[in-house]
Amino acid sequence: MEFGSRGGGSGEDPDVSDSQRRKKRYHRHTTRQIQQLEAVFKQHPHPDEKQRNQLSKDLGLEPRQIKFWFQNRRTQMKAQHDRADNSALKAENDKIRCENIAIREALKNVICPNCGGPPVGEDSYLDEQKLRMENARLKEELDRVASIAAKCIGRPISQIPSIQPILGSSLDLSVGNFGGLPMGGPSLDLDLLPGSSSSVISLPLPTGIPEMEKALMSEVAANALEELIRLFQANEPFWMKSPIDGREVLNIENYQRIFPKPNHIKHPNIRIEASRDSGVVIMNGLALVDMFMDSNKWAELFPTIVLRAKTIDVISSGIVGNRSSSLLLMYAEMQVLSPLVPTREFYFLRYCQQIEEGLWAIGDVSFDLSQEIQSSLPFYIRKLPSGCLIQDLPNGCSKVTWVEHVELEDKNPTHLIYRDLVHSGMAFGAERWINTLQRMCERFACLMVTTSSSRDLSGVIPSPEGRRSLMKLSQRMVNNFCTGLGASNGHGWTPLSGLNDVGIRVTVHKSSDLGQPNGVVLSAATTLWLPVSPQVVFNFFRDDRTRSQWDVLSNGNSVQEVAHIANGSHPGNCISVLRVSLLEFLISYFDYDSYCGLDIWFIIMGSFLQALNASQNNMLILQESCTDPSGSLVVYSPIDLQAINIAMSGEDTSYVPLLPSGFTISPDGQPDQGGGAGPSTSSNMQGSSSSGSLVTVAFQILVSTLPSAKLNMESVTTVSNLINTTVHQIKAALNYSSS
Repeated sequence: MEFGSRGGGSGEDPDVSDSQRRKKRYHRHTTRQIQQLEAVFKQHPHPDEKQRNQLSKDLGLEPRQIKFWFQNRRTQMKAQHDRADNSALKAENDKIRCENIAIREALKNVICPNCGGPPVGEDSYLDEQKLRMENARLKEELDRVASIAAKCIGRPISQIPSIQPILGSSLDLSVGNFGGLPMGGPSLDLDLLPGSSSSVISLPLPTGIPEMEKALMSEVAANALEELIRLFQANEPFWMKSPIDGREVLNIENYQRIFPKPNHIKHPNIRIEASRDSGVVIMNGLALVDMFMDSNKWAELFPTIVLRAKTIDVISSGIVGNRSSSLLLMYAEMQVLSPLVPTREFYFLRYCQQIEEGLWAIGDVSFDLSQEIQSSLPFYIRKLPSGCLIQDLPNGCSKVTWVEHVELEDKNPTHLIYRDLVHSGMAFGAERWINTLQRMCERFACLMVTTSSSRDLSGVIPSPEGRRSLMKLSQRMVNNFCTGLGASNGHGWTPLSGLNDVGIRVTVHKSSDLGQPNGVVLSAATTLWLPVSPQVVFNFFRDDRTRSQWDVLSNGNSVQEVAHIANGSHPGNCISVLRVSLLEFLISYFDYDSYCGLDIWFIIMGSFLQALNASQNNMLILQESCTDPSGSLVVYSPIDLQAINIAMSGEDTSYVPLLPSGFTISPDGQPDQGGGAGPSTSSNMQGSSSSGSLVTVAFQILVSTLPSAKLNMESVTTVSNLINTTVHQIKAALNYSSS
């Protein structure tokens, strides 16, 4: 390589005039000069002044040119050595990770030679001692509290009976009450999460990234983007049509031959997911780039996929105005909307480059951080070069081409009911990202409309500002629902006995965030498979005329739509305000004993009344439905009339409490067999690649407005029966009875 002297560099002479600097700005050394300089450099990398002067005479160069050449050459050698060291360390790290995976797999088959069962952990004695110490501390605390209580009531406290656990799980046990009403019977104590999980990142975050590592990050990101651009533009031999559903999937054999990975982990449990898709979205390219390079905006753009995201560090801010050459170190957690599918967590680099006018490429690639951070991930997963190519179109739209490419350890406990969807690549693949992006861009376009185009049935939306305020309130409701439904590493779900093999999963958290009811919230969810197309199931849930067939709380009462806002081209993408007569609802419910009796009625109604503060004569329901080929949502929440009036007038609704429940609908990942048992027509079918639907039913109940309140087993039974009844009514309405 030739090294030249450039004016204006780090060693620039301040006495040189601008005209002289321009004349001497570029100087290319001859081949003979380079050869002699290289020969001297091998013997004397740090020549003294006498040696530099001698070289200056021999080569016809100025002494400062000789000095700068050696400085540049030493810098280059240091960078080469650093890259070699980093490559060696990465190879060693990958080797250790592979050995770790192999050891974990081997340990699965280890048995105790004495009893034939699994071996006892080496730290069992220490664990027992820790438990004994913790029990002693708790006993002392209990004695102290009992002594204080005895002074207050004037008599000693009787011995407190021990409470035997009912469920062999991570749930605790306690006795409590609700709204002043005593709740007898056994009690269930769930691990109370300290707050909403929407803002909690359980994994450690790196701090103080050294400059040397930032230089390596830049090199890794640039190489990944170069590979990604080839994947965007190439067809064969990289991409082929899936014989099952016609999607574009990566030819792994050809890819690995053209892009060999020297440090690639080869293990039978390592699985590759790679897909490509493209589509036109209603948003210009620069606006899309801005949203992708802002972690908060990016998470808002994909609320059904991105559970949480954070920019850890800005490695390079890039060019002001178009984000070109921006490089971010990010963390993200991806989800499928079900407690049965584990989330996927990544630390990755996001690099943006403007290729030409109106064309941007955004690339993501995993980056190895400290061993402590890597080991905190629940299982091995890496994002290989992935991302999107954004091309401006003349009509203000953009064409987006998406590549999603990951390798992961195939040991995550995905439930059998979701295995086809996940292993086919549909759950986290490019098609889902493109479908979601198209739908959300339509929603943002509707949000920006200034004319009042809503179908307002009673004149209650007086202005475009009121329409936008109601749309933002509804979007927050959907975001809260999605955040609370995923199987996050920091959001534990406890399985209960229940429906079929799936059962019901429950979790509780102490709600304290702005815009949520204060108190203890119990969430419960279950998933069922239906031999009906996802579009038929979606139409069933969103149709007001069939609501009484699944909404057990309405008990057959009529529901009237008082406001309707379209937020997409599909008629199912809309926001509705529904009115239910509260008086009629209460009267009819006294005769409805499908749950457990009157005590359950108090829990259900207490939850609604506390969420609503329902002093009005009418109970309102805010509902949003949305659909695309990758899945659908129907989310609703009780809301009082005053909050709706605030939204309609265009005022801030960020403090309005919402407690959303609803349904998620997705294809089951199986090829269409053409013999579904449910009612379906060709005009109603959406996503012909599926022979059935996976439906998740989720409810949230505010069990107490006191953050310190205890959770009672009766509350869990209530929600379980509520879900059971809902599922049975859904199956009956769709003429499906599982064996």
